[in-house]
Amino acid sequence: MRVMHVAIILRPTRLSLVLCILVLAALPATTAATPYFEDGFLGLSQKELHEKLGRPQAVRDRKSALRVFTYYPITDWATYFSKLVSPENGEDVYTFTREGIEIHYSFSYAVDPNDHDDNRPLIVRLVDIEFPHPVPITRLPFLIPEFHPSAEPASPTFRSNIWVLLFQGSASSDARFIVKEPGKDQLNWTLCFQLFSLQGLPDRLTKEALIDRVEIGAQSVEFITRRLRHTHEPTLNPFSAQFDKQPVPSQRSLKTIPVPHYAE
Repeated sequence: MRVMHVAIILRPTRLSLVLCILVLAALPATTAATPYFEDGFLGLSQKELHEKLGRPQAVRDRKSALRVFTYYPITDWATYFSKLVSPENGEDVYTFTREGIEIHYSFSYAVDPNDHDDNRPLIVRLVDIEFPHPVPITRLPFLIPEFHPSAEPASPTFRSNIWVLLFQGSASSDARFIVKEPGKDQLNWTLCFQLFSLQGLPDRLTKEALIDRVEIGAQSVEFITRRLRHTHEPTLNPFSAQFDKQPVPSQRSLKTIPVPHYAE
């Protein structure tokens, strides 16, 4: 009995081509995320951050609303502790040494609340940079490559008794993803650098004021001027040329307390 092999050649039809296009269009997009701002960090996925900086040395987990953290070696976090809490609760920690000064970077993440997948992507929402020993404001641009402060005197700048808030560049609508404030869709969000001084800033801010920590995040000038005007005092940009030209305020004379006179 002779077995005959028949080769069937399928010719593509217009219908099959249309079906292929529809299937390809239904596949999830794999486009890489891009940073929201010029700092190069905010908006990156955790995977992209690791590709940029390498594997973190440790992971820390915030234990309360205060700045209380537990630090884990990266191997222990990956094999055990990451399974006990939500992945976005872990902050990747990197340590760098620049100009003989040790600097700690910690990256906080945000997730899409509508994404319930176990492997939902983590997006960088905040960069926390700490100095074990405080440094003057003037040294920050040399120690933090991502910090390029504006030299414009009118650049939005605010202060309190313990921090200085500097706005940088233009707003990004994509940055609303990493903001948690209610009504965020109605506001513009801009890159900002918040410089913290644990020992407190002098009443007359100088470039020699000591800074312990810098946060890179997204803030809104509109939000501050409308809702936080009582806690955020506008001030001159300390990185502008006009800052050093400010007149030294005269010392205020202390008024004596009047002593009442009583009739005998």
